[in-house]
Amino acid sequence: MADSIKSMTPAQKKDLRKKSWSFLWRSWAIQASWNYERQMNMGFLWGIAPTLNKLYSKPEDLEKKKAAYQRHMAFYNCTPQTSAFVLGLSASMEEQYAKDPSSIDPESINAVKSSLMGPLSGVGDSFFQGTIRILAFSLGINLARQGSILGPILAMIISIIPSFAVTYWGGQFGYTAGKTYLKVLTGGGLMSRAMYLVNIVGLMVIGAMIASMIGITTPLKMGAAFNLQKTLDSIFPQMIPLAFTFLMYWMLRKKINTGWILLFCIAGGIVLSVLGIFK
Repeated sequence: MADSIKSMTPAQKKDLRKKSWSFLWRSWAIQASWNYERQMNMGFLWGIAPTLNKLYSKPEDLEKKKAAYQRHMAFYNCTPQTSAFVLGLSASMEEQYAKDPSSIDPESINAVKSSLMGPLSGVGDSFFQGTIRILAFSLGINLARQGSILGPILAMIISIIPSFAVTYWGGQFGYTAGKTYLKVLTGGGLMSRAMYLVNIVGLMVIGAMIASMIGITTPLKMGAAFNLQKTLDSIFPQMIPLAFTFLMYWMLRKKINTGWILLFCIAGGIVLSVLGIFK
């Protein structure tokens, strides 16, 4: 990508920066018109609309513009941050098609979008939702509990920096070298390895969050010789929070309504606290 950018003229570099900012802001807003039928399709169309409007700006190109708009109304669902890469790649393919219709099949544009949705969603959701968000807000909550104003500020900074970097340069990379990048990533098996590593980090963060954020203990004792909480900690530290987390997971797997789960937690917590079993 660096070599291709260096070979650009100043005007082309300026246009690339403008496109990159457009991909960034419109990717972040891609879920604003989310719908049950085709999910993020309208958001994706809004993201690529500036490219299409520029390519088919003449009155005689109105039918081509309509066809391009219709093409991008197909089903689409992907992590917003990684959607910038798809927007960049799709924009470059649309420009190539407008320049030389015989060089590319317009149906292949949607085919590429569909093939990217799965792997980029897997990596994006695991990284941003399963790792970065949990890490940022677990640190932020810990500071906020200590009365520090840095809690929410740190949480936002940790969330925004990687999100900005991936979205901005992802869109730029997709626009300049997306096809080559995709072949290397999928052909070498790098995508599956990246997803594996991201999932491991996400599970580590979730495990640390369970141990530090769920404060369930028991005050049960038998005289001065036996303290149940100390005994459990000597066997398996934070055993009760972990067991409680597995219980919630089991209830979700059984597809119990979240409203009932919430009621169970509130009522169960009050009853067990009153009985002196948990505190």
